[in-house]
Amino acid sequence: MIGDSGSRHPARHWRSLGKGRVKCLLCPFNCVLAEGKTGVCKGKQNIEGKLWAVNYALTTSISMDPIEKKPLYHFYPGSSILSIGPNGCNLGCDFCQNYQISQERFPARRLYPDEAVALAVARDSIGIAYTYTEPMIWFEYLLDTAKVAREAGLLNVLVSNGEINPEPLEELAPWIDAANIDIKSMDPVFYRKICKGHLDPVLFTARRLSGSIHLEITNLVIPGLNDADDMLEKLCDFVADLDELTPLHFSAYHPAYRRKTPMTSVQTLERAADIVSSRLKHVFIGNVVSGRNQTLCPGCGKVVIARRGYSVGAVDIIDGKCRFCGAKTGVVTGV
Repeated sequence: MIGDSGSRHPARHWRSLGKGRVKCLLCPFNCVLAEGKTGVCKGKQNIEGKLWAVNYALTTSISMDPIEKKPLYHFYPGSSILSIGPNGCNLGCDFCQNYQISQERFPARRLYPDEAVALAVARDSIGIAYTYTEPMIWFEYLLDTAKVAREAGLLNVLVSNGEINPEPLEELAPWIDAANIDIKSMDPVFYRKICKGHLDPVLFTARRLSGSIHLEITNLVIPGLNDADDMLEKLCDFVADLDELTPLHFSAYHPAYRRKTPMTSVQTLERAADIVSSRLKHVFIGNVVSGRNQTLCPGCGKVVIARRGYSVGAVDIIDGKCRFCGAKTGVVTGV
C-alpha cells in the first residue's frame, strides 16, 4: 500500500544501512528494505533511502463502539468510544477474523489527528480506540493523535497484538490509558507457523503495560490449535502473574480467511474458562451466548457489573471497590 503525499509521514524508528537500504526498528520483524520496498505491515516504505509511514492518517473504519466491544469490560463500563484503525498488520494469521482490512488492501479515509479528536469530542466519546487491525503499524499517527487526544481530556485505548519493539513501546506507553493485548497462544511454534510472528515480544508488551495502565487480555480459542489444557494453563499462569484481577476474555473462532476449522463450541470456551478460573478472578466468554459475561466481586461473589451482550446495567462499584463488601475489583469507572 503506497499512500499519496498527504498520507506520508517520516517514520520514527529506523536506521539507514547505506546504499539506499533502510532497516525498520518498529516491530520484531525489523524489516530491511531496498528502495521502493514496503515492510511486512504494508505501512512503511523506503522512499529515496528514507523510511516513511505511508499509512499516516488513513483509517479503514470510523465508528462509535461500546467500550465492551474492544473488549474492555473493566474500563469505563457502559461508555462509548470513537474507534478507528489502519489498513494492514504485521502478522499473517491464517485465521484472521478481519482479513479484509488486515491482509488485503481496503479503501481508507483520511482523518488527521486534530480531526479525529474533534470528531470524538463532537460525538461525546470518552476517547479514541485504536483498533480493528494492528494500530502499532500506525505508530506515527497513533502517537500524534494520542498526544492531541490527551490535551483535549480524552482517553486513549489500544487494541493490539503486542508485536512491537521495546523502544517504541516505551515512547508510546505514557500516552495510553488502557489496552487489550491479544495473546493468541502460549506456544511459540503456533506464533511462527500460524501467525508468522513472535510470542516473546507479545508477552513483553503485556508485562510492560501491566500495572502502568489498565490492561485486559484476549485469547481467540481455535479447536485443535491452541485449546489444549496445558496451553490454557500456561496462559492462566502468565496472566495471574501479571495480576489475578486482570480480565481474560475467551472469544470463539469462526472459519475465516485461509482456515476452515469448524467454529469453536461453547463447551470448549466453557472448559477454557473453567481451567483459568482456578487462578484468575475475572474470566469472560465473548461473541457467543454465555453466562460468563457478568463481573462478579472477587470478594463476596455478587454481580457488580451486569451485562446483556454489550449493554451494561447496574455498576455496583465505588472507587474500584465492590459496593457490597469493599473488595478491590480492578474496575476503572472514572467516577
